[in-house]
Amino acid sequence: MRAALRQGRGPMSDHTSPRPGPSDGPEPPDSTERTGTPQQDTPAKAQPESPGTAAEPPRTPAYARQNVPQHPADPWRRHHPQPQPSAVSKLRPAEPAVISAATLCCAVAAAVLSALLLGDGLGVNALIVAVPAALGAHFAARTAGRRLRPWTAFWALGGLALLAVPALRDAGWPVFLAVVSALALGSLALHGSRGWLGVFLGSLGLLCAVADGLAWGGRGVRSRLNGSQKRLGGVIRSLGVAVVLLVVFGALFASADAAFADVLGSLMPDVSVSDSPWRLLLFVTGLAGALAAGYAAAAPVRWDGITVRPGKARGRLEWALPLIVLDLLFAVFVTVQLTVLLGGYDKVMAATDLSYSAYARQGFWQLLWATVLTLLVIALALRWAPRGRDGDRTLVRAVLGALCLLTLTVVASALRRMDLYVDAYGLTRLRISVAAVELWLGVVIALIMAAGFFGARLLPRAVAASAAVGVLAFGLISPDGLIAEQNVQRYRVDRSIDVDYLGGLSADAVPALDKLPEPLRSCALRDIERSLDEGDAPWYATSWGEARARDILRKRSADVAEEYCDASRTGAGDGGRGVDESDPYDPY
Repeated sequence: MRAALRQGRGPMSDHTSPRPGPSDGPEPPDSTERTGTPQQDTPAKAQPESPGTAAEPPRTPAYARQNVPQHPADPWRRHHPQPQPSAVSKLRPAEPAVISAATLCCAVAAAVLSALLLGDGLGVNALIVAVPAALGAHFAARTAGRRLRPWTAFWALGGLALLAVPALRDAGWPVFLAVVSALALGSLALHGSRGWLGVFLGSLGLLCAVADGLAWGGRGVRSRLNGSQKRLGGVIRSLGVAVVLLVVFGALFASADAAFADVLGSLMPDVSVSDSPWRLLLFVTGLAGALAAGYAAAAPVRWDGITVRPGKARGRLEWALPLIVLDLLFAVFVTVQLTVLLGGYDKVMAATDLSYSAYARQGFWQLLWATVLTLLVIALALRWAPRGRDGDRTLVRAVLGALCLLTLTVVASALRRMDLYVDAYGLTRLRISVAAVELWLGVVIALIMAAGFFGARLLPRAVAASAAVGVLAFGLISPDGLIAEQNVQRYRVDRSIDVDYLGGLSADAVPALDKLPEPLRSCALRDIERSLDEGDAPWYATSWGEARARDILRKRSADVAEEYCDASRTGAGDGGRGVDESDPYDPY
C-alpha cells in the first residue's frame, strides 16, 4: 500500500488533485452559480512527480470542497417564467422627475384661490382659479420635455373659453355643462389621445391622476425640505412680514378713508370662522386638482394603447343587404317628410286626424331616437364592413353615405316638428335642450360623411371638438334669455304666456321679461328679484347676467300685489294652430 501511495496509483487516486501553488490562477467559478444545478465531478489529471517525493494526500476531498446550493434543484426541471407586465402597466408612464418649484407654487396658488374665491358661487373666479393650474401643468410638461402640439393648444384654449360661461351667465344648467366640458377638455389636453376609446378615456383621465399627483407633490415637498431648510425658513419669514405689513397698513388706510374701505371690502373675500371646514375642503380640492393636472402633464397615461380589435369582415351580401333595406325605408319616410316640409300640413292632419301641435309633438321623440339608433347602426356596420379590396370600400361608402344623407333629412324633419311645437306651446328648457342635442347629432352625421371622403383619422377628435363648441355656443346664446324672448314675442301674437314658468328662470331672462306690460312684467320678475335680493355674492362670484338684471330691477322694481298676478295669469292660446284645448297645459 505504501508503494502504491508513493507511486500515486492508490485506490483514491481518481479523487485527488494537487494543491494549487502560488502561481496558479484563480479557481474557476463553480457551475452551480451559473446554472443552479450541480455537475458531476471530473477526475483530476495525475501530475508528474519528481522522483523520491511522495504525494501528500489532500486534507479535504474534492466532493466536500464543492459549493452546495442553498436550495435543491428542481428534479422536474419546471420552468418559472418572469412575470409579464400587465396591459395597465404598459399604459402607465415612467415616474416623472421631482416636481419643479414653478409647478409647486402654481398648485399652492390654485389651492389658495380655490379656498378664498370658490366658496361664494361661480363666476369669473372659476377662470381665475384655472389659470394657475394651467400654468403649473405647462411648467410640468416643459420640464418633462413635452412639446405643445396644435390639438393640445386647441383643447386647452377651449377649456378656458368654456370657463367664461360662468362669468357671463347666471343660469345654473348651462354653467354646469360648461364646467364639466372644460374639465374634459383640460384632461384631453394633458393626455393627447387620438382614437375613439382614447378620446373617451382621456377626457376622464384627470380623475385617475389625483392620488398620483398628491404623492408626487408630497415627495417634492419632502425633497426640498431636506435640502433647503434655511432658504425655506427665510421665505416663510418674508411672507409673514409681508402679511403683517398688509394687514396693518390696510387697516389704517381703511379707517382713514371710507371710499378705500368700500373698495377694499369689495375686493377681499369675506372669510368667517364658521366657513373654515368648507374653505379647507375647497383648498384640498384645488390643490389635488392642480397637482393632478401637473402630474398628468409630466407623465400622461397613453390611453391610445388600449386597442379594440376590428370585427370579422362579413361578405358583401351579408353586410350590404340589411343596410340597403334600411336605406329604402328611410327613402320612403323622407319622401313623405318632404311633402310635409313643403307645406302639406293640412293634408297630413286630415289623413291622421291629429291637431297641429299633436302632430308635431308625436313625432319629435321618435325621430330623435331614430337618429341615435342610426349612429349605432353605422358604428356596428363599420366594425363588420367588408374590406381589403377597392370594390369593398366603394360599397361601404355608397351604402353608409346614402344612409347618412337620409338621416340628415330625418334630423331636419325632427327640428321642424320642434319648431311647430314651440310655436304652439312656447319654448322651455327641455325643448331647447333636446333640440340642441338633435342639432348636434346632425353635425356628427355630417362629420361621418366627411370622414368617408377625407379619411377617419381626425374623426374622434372632430366629434369631441364639435361637442365642446356646441356646449360653448349653448352657454353664450343664454338659453334662459332666449326662452324668455320667444315667449314674450309669442304673447304679442297669441296673447298667451305662462308667467309662473317664466318667473322660475334665472336672471338671464330679466332683459326680455322687462319688455312685458304691467302687471305681467312685475309678476314674472317678482320671484327673480326676490332671489337676487337674498343672494349678495361678491364681484368674483357674480355673473354679467346677474349684474345686468340688478341694474334693470334697480331702475324699475317688481312691486305688485299677489292678487293682481293671479288675475292676470293667461292660458295657452292656439294662435290659429289648432291646439288641443282639452290639454291646455303641457309639461313638456
